[in-house]
Amino acid sequence: MYIIKVKGKAKIPDYIQLRDENFVLIAYFRADRPLKKLEKYGLDGKEVALKEVIDNLPFGKLQKLEL
Repeated sequence: MYIIKVKGKAKIPDYIQLRDENFVLIAYFRADRPLKKLEKYGLDGKEVALKEVIDNLPFGKLQKLEL
């Protein structure tokens, strides 16, 4: 799974994209609000680690998500 942080402009907030191994978009959510139903993506119980990754993630850089 891959993660990328997209910078918002003006009134549009920053967003996070989660993509699978084929780079297909599987989740899209605001960076300042936690994603609901993390178990659907195999991330159940990793909320704190995911929040830390999101906070330290540079904008526009696709990275492999390893939690």
